[in-house]
Amino acid sequence: MHALSHTQIAQRLDLLTEVSVALGKSADTDTLLERILTAAKAMTGADGGTLYRPCAEGLTLCFSISINDSLGLYQGGASGNPINIAPVPLRHDSGDPNLASVAAYSANSGQSVNIEDVYAAAAFNFSGMRSFDAAYGYHSQSFLTVPMNDHEGNLVGVLQLVNAIDPDSGKICAFSPTDQRFIEALAAQAAVAITKQQLILQLEELLEALVNLINIGIDEKSPYTGRHCQFVPELTMMLAEAVHNAGSGPLADFRMTEGDRKELWMAGLLHDCGKITTPVHVVDKATKMETIFDRIHMLDTRFEVLMRDREISALKAMRAPGADAAVIEARLASELAALRDDRDFLREANVGGEGMTLPDQERVRQIARYRWRGVDGLERDFLDDDELANLTIRFGTLTDAERKIINNHIVVTIRMLESLPWPKHLANVPEYAGGHHERMDGKGYPRGLVKEQMSVQARIMAIADIFEALTARDRPYKKGKMLTESLHILGKFALNGHIDPDLFDIFIRSKIYESFARKNMDPRQIDAIDDSRIPGYTP
Repeated sequence: MHALSHTQIAQRLDLLTEVSVALGKSADTDTLLERILTAAKAMTGADGGTLYRPCAEGLTLCFSISINDSLGLYQGGASGNPINIAPVPLRHDSGDPNLASVAAYSANSGQSVNIEDVYAAAAFNFSGMRSFDAAYGYHSQSFLTVPMNDHEGNLVGVLQLVNAIDPDSGKICAFSPTDQRFIEALAAQAAVAITKQQLILQLEELLEALVNLINIGIDEKSPYTGRHCQFVPELTMMLAEAVHNAGSGPLADFRMTEGDRKELWMAGLLHDCGKITTPVHVVDKATKMETIFDRIHMLDTRFEVLMRDREISALKAMRAPGADAAVIEARLASELAALRDDRDFLREANVGGEGMTLPDQERVRQIARYRWRGVDGLERDFLDDDELANLTIRFGTLTDAERKIINNHIVVTIRMLESLPWPKHLANVPEYAGGHHERMDGKGYPRGLVKEQMSVQARIMAIADIFEALTARDRPYKKGKMLTESLHILGKFALNGHIDPDLFDIFIRSKIYESFARKNMDPRQIDAIDDSRIPGYTP
């Protein structure tokens, strides 16, 4: 055992302070563990050292990193070399604490163990150490084992050093009480740093789990929207990486750090979280007449009433003196055929589509003026105002009022996200997620932003949202479009100020659409693409 000079103690204090500061800044666990072990070796002049971490739900100690200078061994940690040392059980099969292994004893007791010569010590089982010495031709002698516990006394790890080297003679010596105190101080600082990392990781995992919780709720409410919430962030990140890698063009300076990627991914996951408040019969409205059920069947019943009334009138007419049964039957057949044709027309109109013609809308209005008598005996128009408004929807299946309800989801999304106390590294999530329905020309919603007022990330997400919606094959109100048609529509959007043309160029040039399609689209939707025929793109 060697005595430390005042200069050596001062140097150790400086090193301890320096390491403590470094531990507070370290963000990578492997790097952090390596820094702890190398600092401990440097402070004490130890030839080797091992850092254990609890594993298997705290039942064993696993080797996290092991270094030995004389043998040139470096396993675990940031080295990438696999650990080939068996874990140390903390308890026996009986459930009693394992006190035979020095590392397990230190972990179970919370006390440091300083042994001058392990071959002369009888308190612990060093069979594993002896096997190591025999295998590598090494001689283990002095041991210092120190537990690392967090602020609540929970085990974070165990730091073990072997063979302190006297700096003057170069011989193996015992770890001094001063060595022990310094390592205990380092272990305390290390436990704080590791615990901080664990807490940060747990908070990040909790946040992502809460995000998934929201998406599970949306998915249970509407599986179609749930899939959209999975695919949009995926497509967003694909395009963002392509922009990051662009070496030329207007977006050549765009770069993302790993933190930026996490922030954008989180925004993608949450971009439609406001839909959790949107009524499911609006989100999934498959036909024009659907609310909580498809009301077209009510119209079928009314047609049955009209046809029944025509038949009753015909039968009464036939009973009149001098009635011409053949003429009456012919007129009845004509009237019933016309009613069946009108019924079939309304069924077809109910499906919705890309555009209902003005003559078809007028025909619905004519049918609406038919008169029928309900169960209350009162006569009324065949269609009420709400039914007429729904059946004359020109595009899709939503009325203007319902479309406003759908559009309101982004307002709710922004309000929900802006109400959260986002940490600095996620501060842009509300802006990224809240801008995917804005347009480059300021005609989008909810804020009417123009391109210059939007981040690149928000503009990326806008393209991802539109392309996924165009190609989605699982929507109840439409079929997934062919890839060619989807790109044609997206290209038109690039030309008319809807989406960012520079991002669209990268989307096509990097063939993001192709990678996404092969992974997530129905193969029957994937047709041959001729880049030169895509609007808004110059090969």
